[in-house]
Amino acid sequence: MKIDGVSYRSIWLDEDGWSVRIIDQTKLPWSLTILRIATAEEMAEAISTMRVRGAPLIGASAAYGLCLALRVDASTEAMERDAAMLAATRPTAVNLKWAIDRMLERLRNTRVEERVATAYEEAAAIADEDVAQNEAIGRHGVELIRAAVRPGKRVNILTHCNAGWIATVDWGTALAPIYMAHNEGIDVHVWVDETRPRNQGASLTAWELGSHGVPHTVIADNAGGHLMQHGDVDLVIVGTDRVTRGGDVANKIGTYLKALAAHDNDVPFWVALPSTTIDWTIRDGVREIPIEERSAAEVTLMTGQTADGSLATIQVTPIGSGAANPAFDVTPARLVTGVITERGRCAASETGLLSLFPERA
Repeated sequence: MKIDGVSYRSIWLDEDGWSVRIIDQTKLPWSLTILRIATAEEMAEAISTMRVRGAPLIGASAAYGLCLALRVDASTEAMERDAAMLAATRPTAVNLKWAIDRMLERLRNTRVEERVATAYEEAAAIADEDVAQNEAIGRHGVELIRAAVRPGKRVNILTHCNAGWIATVDWGTALAPIYMAHNEGIDVHVWVDETRPRNQGASLTAWELGSHGVPHTVIADNAGGHLMQHGDVDLVIVGTDRVTRGGDVANKIGTYLKALAAHDNDVPFWVALPSTTIDWTIRDGVREIPIEERSAAEVTLMTGQTADGSLATIQVTPIGSGAANPAFDVTPARLVTGVITERGRCAASETGLLSLFPERA
């Protein structure tokens, strides 16, 4: 995507050919800060602190993190240790494990002296494939937006969290169809959930859409159901961090409540994802998907820009009040209208997913 006329991916190799550059997403929307990552430990910190975030981007970042580790020690023992360290940074997004497993499958069969070059080759392939998959998701998803067009009426889409290009290597998942619709000239407008407690919607999605010129309105997380009741939402499109074989969807906390409201108001609820986000080993999302519990400080503290342009972090709860911070919830497949993948759209069910991915039968 382009920001102020400059094309960016969310992760890329530095000019030195080996270190990695990322956009520090903890600094958005107040500044576009580019960080250089030179060690596997720095990459692990970037993933765990959400300097990079979004399931597809986490996978690509971990792949490059393993490249950096191998530059220090390419032995099998060290490789396995560093891979485990990177894999432990975020437990819910399945792309992380998928990318590490793919890297190891290639590298375990590679001579030690060839591992660094091979690792960079494989990491680049993971990144490039992610871009292609997300562009395809956009093509399949924009058909839903075209079908929602009515004379004299804009198409209103509600989304939750951030599933745009900065959550992937490029294009995004849930936002890819919206970008394509906007580029086609469709009158599309996005309701952007603020997505407490980290406000990825209010900060990241709003920043993305604004940079691309897409009309949007930030709303409180609890406003979505009201808008659906009054006919102001034509469809919901969200991303996901893990989808089970049976079609259950793990996404940012609060997604389940949006799905319930959409179901109650007959609003189509679509989930956009590359196939790398499908966990074919589990069926029951509520029981089997590990839900990351993040720091209570993300709930009790908020950071924003003050009137003079400086940044400040403030306490929003009484001193001494505890806080719980589950980062994700699971939306049962019965509440999902369908999923949008790089191979097309299907029902959120094992039968539906296997219709697109028969090799997984």
